[in-house]
Amino acid sequence: MPRAVRRGTEGFGPRSLSRRLGELLPGFPDVAVCVAFSGGADSTALLAALAQLERAPLKVRALHVDHRLHPHSGRWAAHCRRVARVLGVPLEVRTANVAPRRGESPEAAARAARYRLLAAALAPQEALLTAHHEDDQLETVLLQLLRGAGLAGIAAMPARAAFARGALVRPLLPWSRAELTAWVRSQGLEWIEDPGNAELRRDRNYLRTRVLPLIRERWPAAAATVARAARHAAEAQRLLDALGAADAARASFGAMLSAKRLRALPPERRRNALRFWITAAGHLPPPASRLEEIAGPLLQARADAQPVVTWQGALLQRQADLLSLRAAHRAGGGPDASPGALAPGSLEEVSWPWRRRRTCALPGPGGRLTLKRDARGPLDLDALPAILTIRARRGGERLRPLRGGRRRALKSLLQEARVPVAQRARLPLIFAAQTLIAVADLWLDESVQASAASRRRARLIWSAA
Repeated sequence: MPRAVRRGTEGFGPRSLSRRLGELLPGFPDVAVCVAFSGGADSTALLAALAQLERAPLKVRALHVDHRLHPHSGRWAAHCRRVARVLGVPLEVRTANVAPRRGESPEAAARAARYRLLAAALAPQEALLTAHHEDDQLETVLLQLLRGAGLAGIAAMPARAAFARGALVRPLLPWSRAELTAWVRSQGLEWIEDPGNAELRRDRNYLRTRVLPLIRERWPAAAATVARAARHAAEAQRLLDALGAADAARASFGAMLSAKRLRALPPERRRNALRFWITAAGHLPPPASRLEEIAGPLLQARADAQPVVTWQGALLQRQADLLSLRAAHRAGGGPDASPGALAPGSLEEVSWPWRRRRTCALPGPGGRLTLKRDARGPLDLDALPAILTIRARRGGERLRPLRGGRRRALKSLLQEARVPVAQRARLPLIFAAQTLIAVADLWLDESVQASAASRRRARLIWSAA
């Protein structure tokens, strides 16, 4: 049985859990919570203790994700349904499609799929409760150290974080695995033992089975002291985030960053500002080697080089002085494209059937393009194909803006016209097949310019967002 008091922390049970939730959830118990219920001892303790709380108007439900990675996963889902019925808690079972990317383990892919499903299932303002406990925190910190993580990794798992349309809350961090298991056993409840937890090929299982028993033999309070170190790291990370936010704000041009202003920062602040900007945009932080590449060679490259750095699900490109960031996709729709899989500018290719709609709204901060009929307009509508293609600059584009004149590099035209650098990366380019026919509403190629014989004329208007 759990001890009544352990290192100043009250033993686990419905009352202590209620007090903990009161600290983590503003407005408790007038809240809605959803338990990520795997059927293991830890999540069973969390769900059963919540079910015993008589704290109206608390609303409790559970969600089980069937990853279909184990032949018994269907039985596990059935077990979770039975336990939820006994506890009187509504349960929903969702099935995940786990497709590991190249170099990704099935476990990591399953975890990502699980959180995607949990995020999609969460209602507005609802809190997702997970059963991570003190031992999980210890294992996470040690694994992050062994992987060379920075402060964000060593800070491990916060007790509360923003998630989907609500919050992710880990109320069991003060208690150990042994305490939770003992409490579930005292309630006469059964739980699932995943045989995968005994596979030593997994780093966490090896650490849990082979390493931590020796650490605890020498340092019995290791879990509590490492959790304290994680809190110190989290506090330091919050200070770095505040500095990164300030530096990124000073370097920002809308959603992009100025390479010149980033280069003016010391290297460590430059990397911190980039890391903050990337994660604030919802992307995973790049590996240390990619971050070094961005903060060094990419920022130092020639202004016309347009270098690209990609990592898991993200693509960062420099165009002239500006850095843009976007999600990367394979040609088939998956993540992690090569730089050539998509236009590396800030605007992906957009098809515009202009005869059906004269205005084309562009994604993100691209604004919109409009073809306005004008008897004196410079554009010959009869010279346009039925479908136009719009995309951002990739480099090397050319067109003939003067009748009988020579083809000019778009880069030269922009420089001569003194178009602001911040605006150049946003200019939509309009193509007829592979031919550049217009640059926003600045230049038209002679192939589509109206003449005295043109019967239908128009004016192209770009409204920037």
